[in-house]
Amino acid sequence: MTKPPLLYATAAEWHEAAQKRVLLFGMSGLGKTRVSALLRGDGWFHYSVDYRIGTRYMGEAIADNFKREAMKVPLLRELLLSDSVRIASNITFENLSPLSTYLGKPGDPARGGLDFDDYRQRQAQHREAEIAALMDTPRFITRARTLYGYDNFVCDSGGSICEVVSPERMTDPVLATLSRHLLMAWIEGTQAHTADLVRRFDRAPKPMYYQPAFLLDAWQGYLQETGQTPQTVDPDAFVRYTYARALAHRQPRYAAMARHWGVTVSADEVAQVTTAGDFAALIGRAIDRRQQDMPDSPAAET
Repeated sequence: MTKPPLLYATAAEWHEAAQKRVLLFGMSGLGKTRVSALLRGDGWFHYSVDYRIGTRYMGEAIADNFKREAMKVPLLRELLLSDSVRIASNITFENLSPLSTYLGKPGDPARGGLDFDDYRQRQAQHREAEIAALMDTPRFITRARTLYGYDNFVCDSGGSICEVVSPERMTDPVLATLSRHLLMAWIEGTQAHTADLVRRFDRAPKPMYYQPAFLLDAWQGYLQETGQTPQTVDPDAFVRYTYARALAHRQPRYAAMARHWGVTVSADEVAQVTTAGDFAALIGRAIDRRQQDMPDSPAAET
């Protein structure tokens, strides 16, 4: 099938647009949230998909998880049952720890690990929530303009966006919806960026979302390679084992999203952005590159 047209067909069209709307995607840690916050400070509406997931779609589950732990403490149990205290998530655009903590890591419960079936259930919750939050984007574009008066809009997507869409399928409902309303821009990292992300993750391993088939394959592979049982797995060791594999799994999916649905900017270019004007110029150059290097063959329908 024919690729969908970009929202802004040329750089000139982008620069002249009264309403600039962009979705940033790529690996976490390459500048999506930094640039989005910069634009927010210069009159753009900042829509964070992860924030939306952690508040609208998984906020109750996150709070219930906190309460479940608090109920194990006699004093807090008494206060909760008498409705004397309130426990809530304090999630922000910059601090998404409540969401990642809820997702958790599988393995030994004595080391904070979750039963693998419970872990997979939370992963499924995240998948459903992420799709819903992405599909909310057009409504927030309208809301930003009609309620708050923002013409320019940036969608700060989560690193797992490529796991909940089918980039090669031109009828993918999420990508088809997003591409009609925003210009999708991939922040592409180099091997050096990837190595740095792996080093940072190794120092502080964090929960993340994985595509179901990839997760099951990684889990079974880890058990076979280490000889561990599901109850003895070190949760941090498992997510360290999985992280670099997850990045390698995601890279071609990001590339396909950019190839069929958007434009590409490099992480090094993004690092140089310090103003909204810098960002507009960067996107204009990316559109120009796209027009000069259009692939000849359309995407295969799968």
